[in-house]
Amino acid sequence: MGNILSVGQSGLLAAQLGVTTTGHNIANAATPGYSRQVVVQTSAGGQSSGDGFVGQGTTVASIQRVYDAYTATRVNSAQTSKASLDAYSTQVSQINNLLADSSTGISPTLSNFFNNVQGLAAAPNGSAQRQTLLSAGESLAARFKSLDGQLAQIGDGVNAQIVTTVGSVNAYGQQIAKLNDAIEKATSAAGGAPPNDLLDQRDQIVSELSKLVKVTVDNQPGSGYNISIGNGQPVVVGATTFSLSIATSQTDASKLVVAYKSGGTLLNLPDSSISGGTLGGLLDFRTSSLDPARNELGRVAIGLATSFNEQSQLGVDQNGNAGKDFFTITGPLVSPSSTNVFPNASVNATIASAGDAAALKAIDYTVAYDGTKYSITRTGESVPAYTGVLPPTVGKIDGLTFSVTAGPGGEAMAANSSFLVRPTIAAAGSIAVSLTNITEIAAAAPVILASTPTNGGDAKISAGVVSAAFLTTPPSLPLKLKFSNGTFDTVPASVGVTGLPIKYASGADISVFSGISFNITGAPLEGDTFTINPNTGGVATGDSRNAVALGALQTKNLLVGVGASGQPSTTLAGAFGLMVNNVGNKTREVMANAASEGKLVDSVLAIQQSQSGVNLDEEASNLLRYQQAYQAAGKIMQTASTLFDVLLSLGR
Repeated sequence: MGNILSVGQSGLLAAQLGVTTTGHNIANAATPGYSRQVVVQTSAGGQSSGDGFVGQGTTVASIQRVYDAYTATRVNSAQTSKASLDAYSTQVSQINNLLADSSTGISPTLSNFFNNVQGLAAAPNGSAQRQTLLSAGESLAARFKSLDGQLAQIGDGVNAQIVTTVGSVNAYGQQIAKLNDAIEKATSAAGGAPPNDLLDQRDQIVSELSKLVKVTVDNQPGSGYNISIGNGQPVVVGATTFSLSIATSQTDASKLVVAYKSGGTLLNLPDSSISGGTLGGLLDFRTSSLDPARNELGRVAIGLATSFNEQSQLGVDQNGNAGKDFFTITGPLVSPSSTNVFPNASVNATIASAGDAAALKAIDYTVAYDGTKYSITRTGESVPAYTGVLPPTVGKIDGLTFSVTAGPGGEAMAANSSFLVRPTIAAAGSIAVSLTNITEIAAAAPVILASTPTNGGDAKISAGVVSAAFLTTPPSLPLKLKFSNGTFDTVPASVGVTGLPIKYASGADISVFSGISFNITGAPLEGDTFTINPNTGGVATGDSRNAVALGALQTKNLLVGVGASGQPSTTLAGAFGLMVNNVGNKTREVMANAASEGKLVDSVLAIQQSQSGVNLDEEASNLLRYQQAYQAAGKIMQTASTLFDVLLSLGR
């Protein structure tokens, strides 16, 4: 009789646990991260009797959660990738909207500036035209500054989000460590039975953490539950946390980076070592889109300023003085690493001419010294572009002249020193118009070429073109050329001028005088002369030759195309347009990838829910089944009680 009661009791208890577990599932159907739980029943076995083995009912082996580690890993991986793309997309869209907006872009203002240069060429003596040109230059400089400032603000926003995200990573790490401790204690107290709800809580936090940064989970038996990021930096080891920190970049004070304490030393983690999640997306955006955009904008500004200044110097202003720089602009920034010793020697980088500016790339450089030799490495490349002494024996690198200056006390370069060279990063934010007086605009050319009025032939001399050599090795003016016996020579005859006398050919280029090129056409007669005089009157005679040359810069190829090398292949407007196009393409690419990754997240989440999620219809069916089992087990116990009463009545 006791066996029947115990069998009924075991069934009653099992059914009760089933009802309780089913109710727990129903109550947590909407709980994030909850995994459906099931009661695992086993037979209690049989007891030998003379008639065979008689069953002893059932036992509940465990209450397990329906959880698949492989599917959870897929979900976390997909969420990591999508969060990274979402963060990148949000940020790069800001740049795309900024550059594509005609009210904030460079192209309309650049076009207006050169339109005013053309206006000056048409009326070189016009005060209104000169004032309008200065105003247009100031507007163009202000547009560069505004655009660069807004890009810098985006960088500040990235810094703020990095701080917030690292704080969240640390908070999640602490929660996971506490749960690790609670899970270990609960498992030990329950004789090894898994604390399902605590495990779900931990997995949910890991899932949220995976949206912030790519994580690696190590849950091998005997090693505890550990989480690492990046190149294996642990953030949770069992019940111990290793918090991330925020530090200022060793070479760029405007950037915040992720740091990690190891052996009591705070180490800055390379941006490239942290991938995935919001944090990885922010760092990738800053490296791959924000910095290149600011560098490229600065490259266009340098191309404009250097070429316009160089041509301006080749002209003469209204006062008859040599032309001055129209723009001022900041050149390359060189930042020593905070790990360098001090005092120490310093590295210098300069852009000497418009030709050098044309060769610039929109990238940064790392200059390192190991104690015996220097290396210059372009950002994103692992192999140095140059290794040896400074200045480089190969000359300029991408238009940059590198050199070393001794320390304040004559100190030589210390071993293991490094410097970050940013050739164009500060240019757009610093460009400004340097001229303040409209008479200082150099619209005229520095020389006047003319035919002598008494010439007998019909030969004419061109207005001439002046190049940079005119400034570095100017010829001795005035000069007089005389035609004799089919050749031209100076009067008196030249001494030491290579190429003179020169045989006359109508229309042929004559460039034997340093920095001056011209031609003579027609039929000169014997003894005809032509003069080359300095232009000391400025534009008094309506000379606008230099203004015309300044205006021609609008359509001249002044820069090497983005990502290209060799000779200049694009105009200023073309370079900016290509920059806008590249940002737009990147924006569309990231948005498309984010949308695709979103569908993958939905797909793997659906798979996870089908495996581990609570189905209310199924739970309602289970509830009815356990209710019937409970009633049936109660009936068994009621029957045993009735049989026992019968036995008692027989014994009276």
